[in-house]
Amino acid sequence: MTHKCISSFQPSVVVVDPVTNLLMASSLNEVRSMLTRLVDFLKTQGITAIFTSLTAAGGSLEASEANVSSLMDTWLLLKSIEVGGERNRALYVLKSRGMEHSNQIREFVLTDDGLRLLDVYLGAEGVLTGSARVSQEMREKAVVTFRRQELETHRRELERKRRIFEARMVMLRAEFEAEEEIIQQTISESELLGEEVVQDRGQMVLSRQADSSSYKKEGRAKAVRKR
Repeated sequence: MTHKCISSFQPSVVVVDPVTNLLMASSLNEVRSMLTRLVDFLKTQGITAIFTSLTAAGGSLEASEANVSSLMDTWLLLKSIEVGGERNRALYVLKSRGMEHSNQIREFVLTDDGLRLLDVYLGAEGVLTGSARVSQEMREKAVVTFRRQELETHRRELERKRRIFEARMVMLRAEFEAEEEIIQQTISESELLGEEVVQDRGQMVLSRQADSSSYKKEGRAKAVRKR
């Protein structure tokens, strides 16, 4: 009957929710046999099958009550996490045959826009969800904001010191240029004075040579007269 309905309707997805209710109408072996045939039929038709199973408290997570987990390609586990007096839903992948999959627990919430998967936080008390997650997000945002403000303060302080340094460099350059001008003027005056001294000495030598020549001529004239 089920196969005929599926063949006539030709859906792209078939959902059986939950398969554990079938155990109330038949034995475990009969339910497993029926589900095996149904899964094979859906796979041959290229139809996606979604089976849900209720897990008893304290039961093994690696097996379903209908023992059909081995028939499934992908197995998602939905569990409730109690933190801070809240029950929040968490979802993770137990197995996904033939494909890579995440091993992380994700919180999910039902919204007006549909299902949303949220990142969970690991704190000292374990996985944080719900209000604890929101509180942790707010603390992290506060830390990020504080660090951003602290970084901006450091940047402003660095810019202020840079301006002070540049101003001091301008002042030192001006002082150096003024002192350089004075020193250069002193050097020029010393060089000019040295040149004048050299010229004076040259003139003095010439003058002495001229006086010596006159004296020699005058001495010769006196010698001639005496003769």
